[in-house]
Parts: sequence; C-alpha cells; structure tokens
Amino acid sequence: MRATFDNSYARLPERLFARQAPVPVKNPALVAVNAGLARELGIEPDSITAAAIAGNEVPAGADPLAQLYAGHQFGNWVPQLGDGRAVLLGEVIDSHGQRRDIQLKGAGRTAFSRGGDGRAWLGPVLREYVVSEAMHALGIPTTRALAAATTGETVYREGPMPGAVLARVAASHIRVGTFQALAARGDTEGLKALTDHAIARHYPQAEGALGLLQAVIAAQARLVAGWMSVGFIHGVMNTDNMTISGETIDYGPCAFMDEYHGATVFSSIDRTGRYAYQNQPDIALWNLAQLASALLGLIDADETAATQIATAALDGFAPAFQAEWLRRFRAKLGLTRAEDGDSALIVGLLQRMSTSRADFTNTFRALAVTGDASELIADAGAWESWAPGWQARLAREPGDTAATLRAANPAVIPRNHRVETMIEAAVGGDFGPFHRLMEVLAKPFDDGPDTPDYARPPAPGERVRQTFCGT
Repeated sequence: MRATFDNSYARLPERLFARQAPVPVKNPALVAVNAGLARELGIEPDSITAAAIAGNEVPAGADPLAQLYAGHQFGNWVPQLGDGRAVLLGEVIDSHGQRRDIQLKGAGRTAFSRGGDGRAWLGPVLREYVVSEAMHALGIPTTRALAAATTGETVYREGPMPGAVLARVAASHIRVGTFQALAARGDTEGLKALTDHAIARHYPQAEGALGLLQAVIAAQARLVAGWMSVGFIHGVMNTDNMTISGETIDYGPCAFMDEYHGATVFSSIDRTGRYAYQNQPDIALWNLAQLASALLGLIDADETAATQIATAALDGFAPAFQAEWLRRFRAKLGLTRAEDGDSALIVGLLQRMSTSRADFTNTFRALAVTGDASELIADAGAWESWAPGWQARLAREPGDTAATLRAANPAVIPRNHRVETMIEAAVGGDFGPFHRLMEVLAKPFDDGPDTPDYARPPAPGERVRQTFCGT
C-alpha cells in the first residue's frame, strides 16, 4: 500500500501510546477495497494488498502504534483502556488538505489488550464496513472503511469464527477517554500537549482548552441530532467511544430502528437501556461533562472558576442540539423556514408513529414520495388528525418542498435483518450480499430497481432483537 504518511500523533509524548506493529496473520485475502476513499487519501487502490490490510506488511512511512485512553463504560470508570486490538498505521493528508488516520482494527494483541486476543471476526468487520459507509452516504460525520481482509485464522467468540481485519479511516481517533486517561494520572504536561494537538488538528480557530471544549460540544450536538434524524442507535456511547472530531466511531452493537419507539435498545450489553435511542442526547452531554472535568486544570487554575466556566459551556449543548434537531426534522417534513409551531408538529407525528409502531424510515419516506403515511400510522384517526396541519404548514413554505423532503428522507438504511443475512452469507463464503448491500446503500436517497426490496421492513421471523459487540 503506497501512501504518503505524516504521523503527527507519533510525535506526541510517548506515554500517549505504545509503539506496536500489527501481528501478521496466516493467510490474508482481500474482501473489499473502497477505491473512491483510497483515491481521496492519495492511495492508488491497486496498491492496497491483503498483506497490508491484514498487517503482514507495514507500508513505508507508517509509524504503527496503539493509543492510550481511559473511559467511563456504562457509567463505570475504567482508568486504562486503550487500543486493545487496533493499530494506528499513521496519518495522511487527503485531497481536501485534511489529516486522516489509517488504522487496522483486529490487528492483534497490544500493550492495552487486557487479556483479549486482539483479533476481530468477520461479522463485526463487515457490519462496521457497511454501516459506516452508509452513514457517510447519509451525510452524517463518521469514520470510514478503506478496506477489509480475512486472515485465514479462526477466532473464538460464541464459537469458532473466521478472523478479519478492517482498515478504518478517521479525522483522528482521539476520544474523550484520551483526555480522561491523562487527567486521571495528573499528567498536566501530557494533557496540554494533547489539547494543543487536538486544537491544531480539528479546531484551529479554538482558543485554549475552553475553546476546544466549546467546539467539541457543538460538533457532538450536530452529530447526535444527525443520528436521531435517521433512527440510529449507537448502542455503546461510552466516553472511550466519543471522538473529539465529532465523528461516529466504533460500530459495535449499533442498529437502525425499524418500528419507532424512543426507548428502543438493541445492544445485548445495554441491560438497563442507558443508551436507548431517546437517551442519546443526554448521554452525549454526560460524556461532554467528563471531557470538561478532564480539562478543568487547563481552563483556569482556580478550580471553582474553571468549574463555573465549563458548566456555562456545557449549558450550550441543549440549545445547540435542539436547533440542529429541529433543522433536521423540519427538513424531514419538507420545511426550511422556522415557525413557532414546528416543534409541536414534529413531536405530534413522532407520538403517532410511536403509538402505531410505524416504521421510522418508511414513514418519513412516504411523506416524500406520496405525501400520505396513513397506511403506516394506522391507529384510527391518528393520521387524519395530524396531516391537515402539516399540509397547511407545507403550503406556507417557499421553494421546492418535494426536493427538500427527498433529500432529508432516505429510502434505504442498513436494516438489521439485511446486515445479519449478509454476515451469515459471508461466513459461508458468499460475499455477494455484502457487495449488493454496499451498492444500494451508496445512494440511500435514490429509488433504484432494488429499492423496494431493501426498503422492506423485516418480516416477523426476520426481526433482529439484539446486536453484539463482537469482542
């Protein structure tokens, strides 16, 4: 793999990482290469080999390492986590002048493996490949999938599984938990170096630690509002899974809702519903408060003053999230201007969808295609009591409301049953469903010949009720 690396993270204090080469595998074979993303990164797709993706060959100029971080996992503090099965190869400058990480996920044990095998199996690798690229096509900030390879080795989870490695691309892999690890150790010098690096890399307009905090708050408000607008449930919103860049990261037990209900949970490890769909904004704020706590000493030398300043910054999350949520859901109703009753109009539809257990994606798509979701919102009188108000509001909207509706409401998403069927086929050696799913999800707002089939909700026997991390 020929890439031009410039590895700024590797120039930070070495206590922020452990230098670590990927562990070679037995018999690597390519599954997929994202040619468009490769070219964006300045990499010729044909130069991407199975050996490079699986970790058997380290590209020239790479400086592989595993990053240190800590985190709150389901609210419980873990003082040291880190990349237990991922190796950051290095960084490139893409065609837009942006710095991007290239990381191998499933690349073997590291200094931070905590007893794990450091490997990934094929199912989670393909899930992340599909869902992250679908999220990108939906216009929501996310890590990307550059390539995937099988390893020719077996890993053991519930049973023997085929091993695989994902090459993941991100603006960076710096997390809330990265700051937490240094703050917990009282490493002010390291924390300052990381803060300066994050500002220079992501928010050069930010002034100091407070400016960084404010920028991350705004980015996360936009991100989570984006999730909510497409019915996405991250499933494991621990502080080590929240990026400073404002990208979606770590697609473990993630899922898109079929039937709409705010309390929906898929993650098998979320037994209390902490990360349910409706809780995601509050959890984002909770996570941001942990970032603020880690930065207090850099915000002001006086702890009381720093706490007051950080609290004022955190108070900005709710209005920022609400503004972005309203913008996105207005667009889903074909609206671009703001009126006072818009929030009530949106909530009124969502309440009716919840009562009817209406399909989230198909209900909004019906508004875009036919303007009639009465078959989906089937409770007696529910649609009829809401639709006239929406139609009257739509009539006051200037411009092409049909175009607004179609651009905000995808026809297809990575439905859980489709993803599971694709994984099952791939484990059996058939990657056809994976490639077909990728083709459809690349254009989620278009109506192609396969759209009706891929837009179909699961039949009762196809429903996926739980999703799993794969670790």
